[in-house]
Amino acid sequence: MESWERLELHPRLGAAVRRAKLKSIRDVLTVSGPDLQRLTGLSRSDVQHLLHAAATACRAHAPVPALLLSRGECGRLDPGLRLSLACPVLDGLLRGGLPVGVSELAGPSGAGKSQLALQLCLAVQYPPRHGGLDAGAVYICTEDSFPIRRLQQLISQQASLRAELPPDVISSIRFSDNVYIEHAADLAALQACVTRRVPLLLARGVARLLVVDSVAALFRSDFQAADWLERTQQLLKFSTALQRLSHEYNTPVLCVNQVTDVLGGSELPPCSLSMLNTKVSPALGLAWANQVLVRLMMVRLQGSVAVGDQHSAPRRLEVLFAPHLPRAACTCAVWREGVRGLTHTTDMTDTHTHTHTHTHTHTQSADVS
Repeated sequence: MESWERLELHPRLGAAVRRAKLKSIRDVLTVSGPDLQRLTGLSRSDVQHLLHAAATACRAHAPVPALLLSRGECGRLDPGLRLSLACPVLDGLLRGGLPVGVSELAGPSGAGKSQLALQLCLAVQYPPRHGGLDAGAVYICTEDSFPIRRLQQLISQQASLRAELPPDVISSIRFSDNVYIEHAADLAALQACVTRRVPLLLARGVARLLVVDSVAALFRSDFQAADWLERTQQLLKFSTALQRLSHEYNTPVLCVNQVTDVLGGSELPPCSLSMLNTKVSPALGLAWANQVLVRLMMVRLQGSVAVGDQHSAPRRLEVLFAPHLPRAACTCAVWREGVRGLTHTTDMTDTHTHTHTHTHTHTQSADVS
């Protein structure tokens, strides 16, 4: 927080603040108006002026007139910006795609979360008329090594995944050159990444998507149960940095999260996954949940689905909460070319998803994930 001495204050107000030993803007803003009057000896109107100057100095952006918003001339506050998931079914669930803000994709191991995150890293590189943002992606790994072979396979299969696009559009994009990979082994490295290196890429316009895979890994491993207060403070510091990046650079942020089994007395309502006969909830508790704009849950179901010579286990992608979306879900699967929503034309066997078509018998599964 910058020093109050950088504020444009009348010398009389500055002298009063100095006598009260208030050294920073944070010190000024964390004290109530009556307490500031008592500490500084200033009048109520002087204290109001001091608080207004401090709040203005902390403001990241100037106010935007309603006229500019109505004309669509303020891109950083465009409520309609969406990043396509490169699948009509998935985009339909999210009403266009991933919005600006911090979105969470939670689910058990093997559900396909990283598969969808990789798909978004390629989708963001398409021009806006094809659902992308015409920029690259930053992918921060916190536990496993980056799945480079899977990314290369997805790149080679883009013509199959995006068959509706002209071939020259796909061939003109150098996908592998626009995915910026970072590895964070501890919280200090993660914080340095999101506060130093990532802003440089976003400011240059070479990236318009940030993926953190996964957000829970370091916060679980770096703290013991007794360190819950410190963990919460670090978590809020991290989430604040993500939100600042997202809104300052008009960039969607996707955080992949783990899940925990729900016992009695949890602070969060469980996500009942009757297909798995268990109840789970995204990790990191209420402190993290309050920082998320969109919460998605992805879970692997029983059975198998087939398209051509490919077999995969079906997945359920569900919207748990979002300010602009109803709670809804769709069934999808992971194929060689990526994650696709399932339609009634997909062959399914023993899936328990209530979307059966004609039964198929499979002797082996070739699930990609």
